[in-house]
Amino acid sequence: MRWTVIIALALMANLALADAPYISLRPKARPGSERVAFAPVVPSHTAPFVSLRPVARPIFSRPAVAQVEPVVQDQPRPKPRLTRDERRAARKALRLQAKGAVCGDSSIQGEVIGRVPGKLSGCGINDAVRVTSISNVALSQSSVMNCTTARTLKSWIDNGLTPAVRGKGGGVVRLKVASHYACRTRNSRKGAKISEHAKGNAIDISAFQMRDGSEMSVLKDWGRGSKGRSLKRIHKSACGPFGTVLGPKSDSYHRNHFHFDVARHRGGPYCR
Repeated sequence: MRWTVIIALALMANLALADAPYISLRPKARPGSERVAFAPVVPSHTAPFVSLRPVARPIFSRPAVAQVEPVVQDQPRPKPRLTRDERRAARKALRLQAKGAVCGDSSIQGEVIGRVPGKLSGCGINDAVRVTSISNVALSQSSVMNCTTARTLKSWIDNGLTPAVRGKGGGVVRLKVASHYACRTRNSRKGAKISEHAKGNAIDISAFQMRDGSEMSVLKDWGRGSKGRSLKRIHKSACGPFGTVLGPKSDSYHRNHFHFDVARHRGGPYCR
């Protein structure tokens, strides 16, 4: 009975399949989704050769830039350091200068004027001073000279003039200056050598004024009486401190004054 049923069912299935229409199991393409035809691939032996190596970039030449040399400025050289003694001397000089002293000596009063140029060759003073008094002895006019002359004048006043006068008239209080710095030849003669006055090395003194108001004049008193004898002692006392000492006995140019200068001579001081 069982097998009879199975056979009957199989026969019925075959009859159903025989009457059913043919239906494809492949899905149908959707409208608008048709395949696009691609170009055929060209074989490699017919395609143009394309290198896969990177191509170097073209070289662009840069415009030349002018080389500017750096400007090197000269650096000022540092000043040498002063020693302890030099610093002490500089401070002392400043203190003295503040008190009206010059040439580092409180007994030499005046002012520093520095370089004094000259019109003639050989004239001029590098470090000039204008002196007004030395060792409390006034100068009748402020006199320009160098410090060597100023110090020599001080030494002579202290050690030569004062003892030579011997306290006459209360002592010398003022020197009458006939000449100091002057850019000229000797005795102002044309063609002569440059005078020591033109270098700040000389001073001319025509008279000595005393504390009591009296005066000893080279022109009036030379060779006359006690004043004349005092003038001779003064003249002699200057020979040594100064390299050259000229007076009335030397020539007519010095009959009215004493000429003192610091120029040195090979044979020693020249005194006339």
